[in-house]
Amino acid sequence: MPSIDLTGKVAVVTGSGRGLGLAYAHALAAHGASVIVNDVDETVAQQAVESLTAAGGRAVAEVVAVGTAEAADRLVSRAVEEFGRLDILVTNAGILRDKVLWKMTDEDFDAVITTHLRGTFTCARAAAVRMREQGEGGTLILVGSPAGQRGNFGQTNYAAAKAGIAAMARTWSMELARADITVNAIVPVAATAMTETIPAFAPYIEAMKNGEPLPGFLRSGEGFGTPEDCAALVPFLASDAARGVTGQAIGIGGDKVTLWSHPQEIRAAYADGGWSPQALADVWATSVGAEPQTVGIPAPKSPEA
Repeated sequence: MPSIDLTGKVAVVTGSGRGLGLAYAHALAAHGASVIVNDVDETVAQQAVESLTAAGGRAVAEVVAVGTAEAADRLVSRAVEEFGRLDILVTNAGILRDKVLWKMTDEDFDAVITTHLRGTFTCARAAAVRMREQGEGGTLILVGSPAGQRGNFGQTNYAAAKAGIAAMARTWSMELARADITVNAIVPVAATAMTETIPAFAPYIEAMKNGEPLPGFLRSGEGFGTPEDCAALVPFLASDAARGVTGQAIGIGGDKVTLWSHPQEIRAAYADGGWSPQALADVWATSVGAEPQTVGIPAPKSPEA
């Protein structure tokens, strides 16, 4: 297999001032890529750049909130101005506005959709235009979530955005195939500022902050680890070793890497001339509805529990 060498490649990583985004930026830089760091906080963005350059990487910051076409154009233009090209886009920027359906405001919904879904769309569009102009292929890595794959209580906006991102990855993998641009969604699970708000994970993340390792049942059984555990997937997907990988949703966390299935029909029934409501009621429990699908993200369970 080709080595994971990104020398000469240029990457934009949105939301890369801290957490998972910063881990992705470090992983790309460690394998030779030049990186445009993006964050809404100038101090945080500059600190991220300094950490990358101190480790021997090449990086500059572009401080802008993703979501608009103008922000996307700024990120792509900065990559071209600083390093002459764009080869890799990682759409990591995100926010949370968690509330149950009946308490979620229009503003809560719109803010999350703008950053996650529209931000992914506008940045990917700008990157695709540039990569097609260059004529040398490229890589789009869209950051999804288990919430988008299975739903999650209190996350109408976030789950909808992340489900849409996975759907866009599948669509764009077809549309950009002739340009040799691969498109995949990644589904990371890690100890971050977002996940430490989840009660089931909070005590383990707090213990990790105090120097304790995450227990094995989390790292292996749940696939839950550090941001750095998730970061290996990004340079792999951006490398020549993964040129044949596109249109996939790939999970990673802790010691675990997974391939998520695409939604597909799992059972079918037929009625000559079509279905009536009563006919559906008569057969549902013993036919199509015999094995209903589960929803939600299972809470981690300690082996001692």
